[in-house]
Amino acid sequence: MANNVFNALERTGLYLTVFLTGASVMVIELLGTRMIAPFYGASLYVWSSLISVTMMALAIGYFIGGRWADRAKRAGLSLIIALAAVLTLLIPGLARPVLLATDPLGLRLGALVSALVLFLPSLTMLGMVGPFAIKLATPRLDGVGSSAGSIYAVSTLGSVAGTLFLGFYLFPLLGAREIFIGAGVFLLLLSVLIAVFEQKRLAMNSAIICSVSLLIIGLGLLPKIVDAGHLPHPGDKFKVLSEEESLYGWVRVIDQPARNLRMLTSDASMIGAAGISDGGNRLSYQDIVGLIPALRPGMKRALIVGLGAGKMVEVLRDRYGIDTDTLEIDPAVAAAASRYFDFNPAGKNIIGDARYEIRHLQGPYDLIIHDCFTGGSEPSHLLTVETLRQLKGLLSERGILAVNFVSFAEGQDNRALPSVAKTVDQVFPHQSLFISEPGKDFNDFIFLAASQPIDLEAKSLFADQIDWLKQRVFQVDKTRGVLLTDNLNPLEYLQVKKSEHYRSVLVDWFGGDLLVR
Repeated sequence: MANNVFNALERTGLYLTVFLTGASVMVIELLGTRMIAPFYGASLYVWSSLISVTMMALAIGYFIGGRWADRAKRAGLSLIIALAAVLTLLIPGLARPVLLATDPLGLRLGALVSALVLFLPSLTMLGMVGPFAIKLATPRLDGVGSSAGSIYAVSTLGSVAGTLFLGFYLFPLLGAREIFIGAGVFLLLLSVLIAVFEQKRLAMNSAIICSVSLLIIGLGLLPKIVDAGHLPHPGDKFKVLSEEESLYGWVRVIDQPARNLRMLTSDASMIGAAGISDGGNRLSYQDIVGLIPALRPGMKRALIVGLGAGKMVEVLRDRYGIDTDTLEIDPAVAAAASRYFDFNPAGKNIIGDARYEIRHLQGPYDLIIHDCFTGGSEPSHLLTVETLRQLKGLLSERGILAVNFVSFAEGQDNRALPSVAKTVDQVFPHQSLFISEPGKDFNDFIFLAASQPIDLEAKSLFADQIDWLKQRVFQVDKTRGVLLTDNLNPLEYLQVKKSEHYRSVLVDWFGGDLLVR
């Protein structure tokens, strides 16, 4: 009876081990995006790279783990977990040199190779746990099917729990590096516990020696791993005033005193800029947006989707007396805008995802400014026919929608700008397009869309303002575009060239070290 009870405890401990290592797999995979995104952007390519590497690692781990389990005579699980722990601890220490080394490979290949080097080793070791656990849980051949099903079911449940625990609780409280370090230390301690069991039950004296040795090595590496996360001194050229890791990106406020410039960045994107001395807006495309209320005098209420540094709220309030609601997905961005850019809400300050929140907003708005940009790319789901129809439903009869879009001006292979133009044209009968800085290929483009004609020679505009606007009118061939819908939206694919160029500009400007977390 006692032996049966002990066997039951053994099986429970084995299932708990599989559960915890399954959770660790998803924690590492999900945190991987937060390691790579500050440098390569939070794009579909980064996610695809991490998912592919995880599946590849698990496949290799299952294969090698099965071979090892057959030859190891039921011993070695503690060593596998200890090796996985040390390799996990190394990830935050290696992230900076690996990302900088892969930069010449470009956005897609660089993200994939970075994921392979950083995450394949530890995830492969964790993948080996399953076959080993099946070997330990199967005393007879006729029970192998039941054991395999139970082990993989428990491992999958662990992955579910790890995903929810990380996303709902852990990540909002701790940074990615801290969680990586915590996961590595936890796995080291787990390996020591399993080694104690292997020594007592399987007479494996070497198990405890190996696990404790790797524990000592891992703990010895901790100071260097922690120090690797500290941002190198940017020198006199830049000064980092603030940095915060949120659910959506690594948000920084960076001063460049020589240019009297204060910048707000999210991962590898600049989402706001102002003068250090006067606090004035320094993004040229917002000069165009600031003239929109003069095209339709009498605007009373506006909505900004994508807060950035919040400078447009100031312009609309101080110049036109417009009450402006703001909608921003990242609370860290909103906090930085308030603290470092003097953002003061002139209406509701809503924190949430635009697609969800706009369904609950009450119109009408006379002006909606759509300015969403982060991680080197636009959130594609916010530039579809369906989203634009939702925004149109919030506009007043004479209301105007302004959409800021970063792209290239010319080139037969550039179908992104025509695609957005075609999508806007599908929803709104009247459209005008402006280029922020005439003569430059890589630019901000501002779409103005409305249900009524837009008069660029409105009497409320000064003559020099009319001339200035007309110099920035841009024509695009919409027939070359693809209609962007929730069902078919290749925008990220169409914007690969733009994303690579944008990131290279920031790397050249800031230096790679400043963009790596």
